Amino acid sequence: MSAEAAHIFVVDDDHRLAELLCRYLNNAGYLAMAAYDAAEARSKLKSLVFDLVVLDIMMPGENGLVLAEELAQSSDSPPVLLITALDAPEERVKGLSTGAEDYIGKPFDPRELLLRIERILRRRAIRDTVAADDLHTAPDKLALGPFVLDVTTGLLHHGNERILLTPQEQRLLRYLASRLGDEVSRDDLADALGEGTTLRAVDVQVARLRKKFEADPRNPSWLQTVRGIGYRLAARPLP
Repeated sequence: MSAEAAHIFVVDDDHRLAELLCRYLNNAGYLAMAAYDAAEARSKLKSLVFDLVVLDIMMPGENGLVLAEELAQSSDSPPVLLITALDAPEERVKGLSTGAEDYIGKPFDPRELLLRIERILRRRAIRDTVAADDLHTAPDKLALGPFVLDVTTGLLHHGNERILLTPQEQRLLRYLASRLGDEVSRDDLADALGEGTTLRAVDVQVARLRKKFEADPRNPSWLQTVRGIGYRLAARPLP
């Protein structure tokens, strides 16, 4: 995705910082808009389309983590880059566990923010292209016991209940669905999840997924471990 085409949404209660960031991003060729709290951000997200959200965590009222987690539950929401004055390791873990793509601590060099934005947009564009190609070979729907995965949208249901999946979890399941029944290496899964994804991160995503649809996550029936290689999705295609 080119900078000229990308719309960036800056959400920060610090009006001066938000306006400075928008000006900097606009000068860099992006189209940037600001909101100053989670309620205003949510309202704009309902009516406008953005390619990326730069979101402050420490805001009065509803903090940014709540909004980031909410955005992560929708397959068509933009990726999130979190910014905060709290840059301790535990805060990074907490922020990234919401499903955000990246995290940067204040104070930061605007040039670093720009590089992180470019990396996220480039990674997302590659991911979307690969996903579109892979989905041509995947069934439309899969049964994982009583759960049904819509491969096209990445949504998982148990009867009428929707099971919330992060974008990373959706990508992992959809990639496995494109190679249904095959042994898929952890390296391939890491590549599918995006630049910088470690093998440990793949294992963590698999463990979280199993808790959402396996009756016994320690002895999985559907998302199986292939020792020494990686994983296999043993789901049943639905008509």
